[in-house]
Amino acid sequence: MQFTSTPRGARLARRLVSHRLDEWGYPYDSTANETLTLIAAELAANAIRHGHVRGRDFHVRLVQYSVGATTFVRIEVADTRTERGPPLETPAPPTVDEEAGRGLLLVSRVADRWGVAPRVGAPGKIVWAALEPNSQ
Repeated sequence: MQFTSTPRGARLARRLVSHRLDEWGYPYDSTANETLTLIAAELAANAIRHGHVRGRDFHVRLVQYSVGATTFVRIEVADTRTERGPPLETPAPPTVDEEAGRGLLLVSRVADRWGVAPRVGAPGKIVWAALEPNSQ
């Protein structure tokens, strides 16, 4: 799914992720849907705030996969800014008076896994998070 790198694009991405999860059997009011939608919102917000390149969109990919008997849902948000990426380890909590810096900390706390990967075939990077929705 491709979205404009604007607050409206981030809002549409979040809504589409929540809708798709509901179609996959994770109802809107379930903990899994709410958690995955929160992750999508944070990653999309970071893509437009930190990964935006003028005139380029961000992409969201939602994948459900299994490892053995365990099912995961993975959210990938790709932006087009290669030279600027998130820390590779869990970020330190911001100070009380800092206005930003909580997004990836929140993602790291609610996701089962998260990471950063280079974007293949295009400039930029992918920030992803995976959750085992049935453990919620």
